[in-house]
Amino acid sequence: MQEVIFWLVLLIICIGIEVATMGLTTIWFAGGALIAIFAAVIGAPIWLQATIFIIVSLVLLFFTRPIAVKYFNKDRVKTNVESMVGRQAIVISEIDNLQGIGQVTVGGQEWSARSAEEQVTIAVGAVVTVVAINGVKLIVREQPLQNTTQAAEAK
Repeated sequence: MQEVIFWLVLLIICIGIEVATMGLTTIWFAGGALIAIFAAVIGAPIWLQATIFIIVSLVLLFFTRPIAVKYFNKDRVKTNVESMVGRQAIVISEIDNLQGIGQVTVGGQEWSARSAEEQVTIAVGAVVTVVAINGVKLIVREQPLQNTTQAAEAK
C-alpha cells in the first residue's frame, strides 16, 4: 500500500509541475508513475515497479515527445527577436567588435550589431545576415552584395 501512495504522490507532483509549466517536461514521468501504480496494486516488487517507471517514462519521453512538441507548437508564432535570425540587414554604422561599435537596419528597425568573426570589421552599406542574437545585439555575418535589390529588400 505504501508503494501505491508513493507512486500516486509522484504522479500528482508530475502533473502539478506540468500544469504549472506547460512545457511538456514532466508529463512523461507522470505516465511512468501511473503504470507503476498498477504494478504496485498487483503486488510487483519495488525493484520491478521502479524499473517499469523508468522504462515507461523513457519510452514516452523519446517516442512521443517529438510528436507532442510538433503538435502543440504548430501554431506558435515567432517573436520579433526570434524572427530576426536568418534575415538580411544593412550596416548603417561600421561594425567593429574590438571597439564595441556597430549598427544595422533590418525591417526598418535599427539594432546594435556585432560581427560573428572577432577580427572582422564590416563597412557601412554592407549586406549582412543575422546569425544569432546576444542580449539586445544582433550577431551578423557579412554577405557579398549580389545586387541592389537585396539591399532594398533588407530595408
